[in-house]
Amino acid sequence: MRCPFCGGEDTQVKDSRPTEDNTAIRRRRVCSTCAGRFTTFERVQLRELMVVKRSGRRVPFDREKLMRSVQIAVRKRPVEAERIERMVSGIVRQLESSGESDIPAEMIGNHVMEGLKGIDDVAYVRFASVYKNFREAKDFEALLDELSVPDGQSLQDN
Repeated sequence: MRCPFCGGEDTQVKDSRPTEDNTAIRRRRVCSTCAGRFTTFERVQLRELMVVKRSGRRVPFDREKLMRSVQIAVRKRPVEAERIERMVSGIVRQLESSGESDIPAEMIGNHVMEGLKGIDDVAYVRFASVYKNFREAKDFEALLDELSVPDGQSLQDN
């Protein structure tokens, strides 16, 4: 493992333990060159996933990119990091166990929206506004109507 501080290739594992949800191994490492300490995570990857963008372009699935987009949505919200990690791990497991190697970007976005809806309404709206490319205030109103009314009824039904 290359040291992120000096680029040295001689690092040693000082401690290994499973994460709380048992989906990864957390390893504390130390660099023999600069004595820098850092943490790595080792995860099982069932298959190579490719994301099929709306344009038809295919790109490798990047778990960290998914994690960053969720973290942006929950920024400054009272959501524990462990809860985000569990949600992202669950989405990745769903994608890997789907049996498909090519995953439409829309499917990933829908999984994220479903997960965020159960965690934090504000994060859900933030993510949806970017994912669905909101242009006007009425786009937000329609989404907020969905959130505020149970069982898919519209506000006009009440």
